[in-house]
Amino acid sequence: MVDRGASALPLPDDWPAHPDPILALNRMGSFDWDLDNGLFHMDAQAHEIFDLHPGEFDGSPEGLSARIPPAEGIRLDTVVSQAIKDGSENYGAYFRVRRRDGSLRWTHTQGCIRRDGTGRPRRIIGIVRDATQELSEGAARHELAVQDEARRQQTNVVQITTAALAHARTVQDVIDILKDTHGLTHLGATSMVMGLVEAGRIRLVAEGPAGSFVPGTLITRIDEQYPMSEVVRTLAPRFIESPEDFAESYPLLWPHITDLEITSAAYLPLIAQARPIGSLGLLYNDRYGFSAEERNVLVALGSSIAQSLQRAMFYEQEKDLAQGLQQAMLPRCIPSVPGADTAVRYRSASLGRDVGGDWYDLIPLPGGRVGAVIGDVQGHDTHAAAVMGQLRIVLRAYAAEGHTPATVMARASVFLHELDTERFATCLYAEADLSTGVVQLVRAGHIDPLVRQTDGTCRRLSLEGGLPLGLSALFGRLEYPVETVELDPGQTLMLCTDGLVEQPGADLDDGMHTLMELIRSGPEDVHDLADRLIDVAEERGGEDDVALLLLRRRGPGPRQSGGRLQQHVAPGDSEALTEARRMIRAAVRAWGAAERADEIELVADELITNALMHTEGPAIVTLRVLSGPDRRLRVEVEDSSSALPRRREAGVSGVSGRGLLLVDRLADVWGVEARGGGKCVWCEFLVPGLD
Repeated sequence: MVDRGASALPLPDDWPAHPDPILALNRMGSFDWDLDNGLFHMDAQAHEIFDLHPGEFDGSPEGLSARIPPAEGIRLDTVVSQAIKDGSENYGAYFRVRRRDGSLRWTHTQGCIRRDGTGRPRRIIGIVRDATQELSEGAARHELAVQDEARRQQTNVVQITTAALAHARTVQDVIDILKDTHGLTHLGATSMVMGLVEAGRIRLVAEGPAGSFVPGTLITRIDEQYPMSEVVRTLAPRFIESPEDFAESYPLLWPHITDLEITSAAYLPLIAQARPIGSLGLLYNDRYGFSAEERNVLVALGSSIAQSLQRAMFYEQEKDLAQGLQQAMLPRCIPSVPGADTAVRYRSASLGRDVGGDWYDLIPLPGGRVGAVIGDVQGHDTHAAAVMGQLRIVLRAYAAEGHTPATVMARASVFLHELDTERFATCLYAEADLSTGVVQLVRAGHIDPLVRQTDGTCRRLSLEGGLPLGLSALFGRLEYPVETVELDPGQTLMLCTDGLVEQPGADLDDGMHTLMELIRSGPEDVHDLADRLIDVAEERGGEDDVALLLLRRRGPGPRQSGGRLQQHVAPGDSEALTEARRMIRAAVRAWGAAERADEIELVADELITNALMHTEGPAIVTLRVLSGPDRRLRVEVEDSSSALPRRREAGVSGVSGRGLLLVDRLADVWGVEARGGGKCVWCEFLVPGLD
């Protein structure tokens, strides 16, 4: 039953020289509290109510602690402090007094706050009376609850702010929480400033409200005469009780903030691990002074803010380190690809050191081909980023050596398995020849690629695929099926990691469908489309990184000759031989030589088989268009043996010896050339309509 609406008491200013007899008749005691010197004067009736002899009381409010239990004292102090802070003229409250015999008596007090011309409280005049008879036990409990409310509200603000700070990850998060409606403004602060210690200086990182910035305080020295500098030097809080105190103590700062009508301020050192990391200033325009409890609350809150700031600073340092490592592992630049428009994007959803192992790569290959890679190493930490970098390098090396896509993937899996790590990786590798549009794809546990058609529609390439890299080597299942598709001019191949597809609570197929709709409705330009997809990923958030690679085959330009393809076929690699046949068949048809496709494929197959059977090394197959008056297509098979092929008679029942005979019959011309330590067997086909 706090009563702040009572009218001011009719006491003369020169009390107690002329005590009011009416108060004495009503068994009411009176007091006069001088806030400047802290002296607390009571009349004889007030002494009786507190059960104190005149010689037992020293004239200080603390001298009443012998009769007022600690909990009651805190509650009473909160009521008085809040009234002073709110600018109230008076207050009223019930509290209990413990008498000499140990019994508790209910007491009621009412005070009138006198202020000077500046609004500063200088004196409190009031009465006290025994109220035990008028309060029932229920009313007493209600009074306790009411008087506790103010204290709970203040404590609640501290708890809310501290709880919110526990979730702050960055320095800006801390600042936003302090400026939020549930932040320090609920403690009554009109303005806030915060600075961080950097290289022997204090850098201002937050100030408000707008228009309260003081010129020249963005960066200040610790030895300057500013309150934030002082608390950093002394490691002690500074409570400024009045405008006069502010103006006298900090003459450099005070003239710049007079428009804010500041009446008091609290500057707190932000200390973490026994060293100052910054300082916080809270400025008020409706209060004078701070109670002991308010000071303790603010100091405790300053400690909580300091801990949150330190965590945020460590987080940002770790994030910068992890992202720097991650970016160093990704390719610095993407090479231009003749005949294609390409775009790559990367979005990091990292949290501190929780960076992902997503990566992309575009690899120039012999014969004008290009390899496109997208992958994701298991885990979200710096180790995942380091593994990603190593895996990207070796996969690029295997591809550049001329191995087939299946072999590239198998070797990368073995490398990862033999690496000192338990991580595995999903990956998708596409090897494209832009002159023919032939694309060979291998999938190692990764999500399927997509193709955007020239009319804007999008289709999903459902690839059979194999186990993720590392796992396929662990379980001895290194066979990776290769799928071959033809990319028409104007079509776009899209590779991405699952961060672009997966959504919380949604099925993967639903995510793929949503992505296909985005691609369908997106811009045609690959760079604009990539930006749009990354923007959607940013809007959606998520805790996974996103890597994206788009490759669009350009539309047909002027008809040119000189198309060229090359394939590396290793001994015993049946899959590579099959892929070489597919490449030849698709290229011949794409170049306009469909009528001779069967002949060319059969001859090439014979030459490759002979090279693998009669030499110990790999075969390199080259298919190219010859310029000149006669339109010809040339097939070359190069091996490491210098021994020349020779024609043999196979006989009626022979199973070998017919290879060169077949070449001689089907090709228009053929021959053998020496190539360094090996040779090249070649043949040409006349194709009048060849592009």
